[in-house]
Amino acid sequence: MASVLVVNADDFGLTDGVNAGIIRACREGIVTSASLMVQAPRAAAAAALAKECPDLSLGLHYDEPAHTHIDDPTTLTTDLEHQLEQFAALVGRPPTHLDSHHHVHLEGRRASAFAELGRRLGVPVRGCSPIRYIGGFYGQWEWGVTDLSHLSVDDLLHLLREEVVEGCSEIACHPAASLEGLESSYRDERPFELQTLTQPRVRTALVELGIELRSFDGILTA
Repeated sequence: MASVLVVNADDFGLTDGVNAGIIRACREGIVTSASLMVQAPRAAAAAALAKECPDLSLGLHYDEPAHTHIDDPTTLTTDLEHQLEQFAALVGRPPTHLDSHHHVHLEGRRASAFAELGRRLGVPVRGCSPIRYIGGFYGQWEWGVTDLSHLSVDDLLHLLREEVVEGCSEIACHPAASLEGLESSYRDERPFELQTLTQPRVRTALVELGIELRSFDGILTA
């Protein structure tokens, strides 16, 4: 079986700088998919940009509502359906995959609700499907402590060599072209991610390693 890799950019719609970084990482780099935050300030702008990149598949990046208790099954189901409706209104079709901001969908009883939704839609859910999730391309291995060495080309190539195995894998990323208007605990690392994701050495290495880049669109059902 071949090694297939999805490179998915989270937080699409958060700011114009994040949107621009994701689109650039798709056009000039190795990003193949993005996860849209439908309630974020620049979600509509992100959806419009995505239409100019037809090879970029779009999933739902569920954003937990503030001051709610989504462990309650009724509340969670209602809010999930609401964000799915928003996604369809913005994008014009269902999501190709599901994940969430800060991975809240994997906490407590939420995982089963998201897994069930993935089965219903026929799409993979991060951490709840046969697609192997690789989270090592991240600049804060210790909360709040930035270490840009984890975002270097060499470190990304190490992940590709050691962790992308036969079958399908996903690497998550968070590129941004600028930081204007961005309020996030993971902020300054994003332009460095973009630099690495668009380095020609990375695409060359994928070819040499026999790793096929794919998007989530039709790649696997949950």
